[in-house]
Amino acid sequence: MTIQVDAHGRDYRGHVLNITGGAGERFSLLPPENASGNYVKVSQRVPVKSVFDHGHNTRVLRPGMSVEPNVIAK
Repeated sequence: MTIQVDAHGRDYRGHVLNITGGAGERFSLLPPENASGNYVKVSQRVPVKSVFDHGHNTRVLRPGMSVEPNVIAK
């Protein structure tokens, strides 16, 4: 996996450590429901935990920075 950090203009190498079993709304305490009974398309995000490979200086990274991960499945 390649992780591109916009603020530094640099690419980091990493790998996917874990993928959850479903989207966030399935596991929330109060899932969103439409009162009219119609289907509402909601974009869903599946949480993925990715880690950086060893040898990278990740001390310059901060929470909230914009990154673009590029994952190639094997």
